[in-house]
Amino acid sequence: MGETSIRLELVESSDRLGYLPYLVMADESESVVKEYIAEGQMFAIVVESGLVAGVALFLEEAESVVELKNIALDPQFRGHGLGKQVIDLSFEIFREQGFRKMMVGTANSSIANLAFYQKAGFRMAEIKKDFFLNYPEPIFEDGIQAVDMVVFERELVESCS
Repeated sequence: MGETSIRLELVESSDRLGYLPYLVMADESESVVKEYIAEGQMFAIVVESGLVAGVALFLEEAESVVELKNIALDPQFRGHGLGKQVIDLSFEIFREQGFRKMMVGTANSSIANLAFYQKAGFRMAEIKKDFFLNYPEPIFEDGIQAVDMVVFERELVESCS
């Protein structure tokens, strides 16, 4: 698979439950996903062939801050640079909408995600201790229990200093 280009297609609220299987790939608790699935802006990640490769959901956190709440790619589309394209396209979309910063949180146990967000230019901003202990079931990745959330942020506009 060479360099595949993608596009982000806005998903209407009424169609969102159809994307639940993708969202649950990235956020193991279906009950938690259902709490936010109808909020914010959801985009289907569509590859050149017209296939849906995954989904990304963004929530307005504050006046000029948008949170990448969930991003999930079907396993067959992982490792080909699509996630990086989603991040880059979303920066453009939300910069045009007037947002100044994007945030994203991931578990302390999500080693691949911790690397991915830093490669995409995000910086660690805070640790939300015990965040994942509120989930209905314990989550383990790579033999590590998800306990704390690591919050990353990235400026969307270049500072003029």
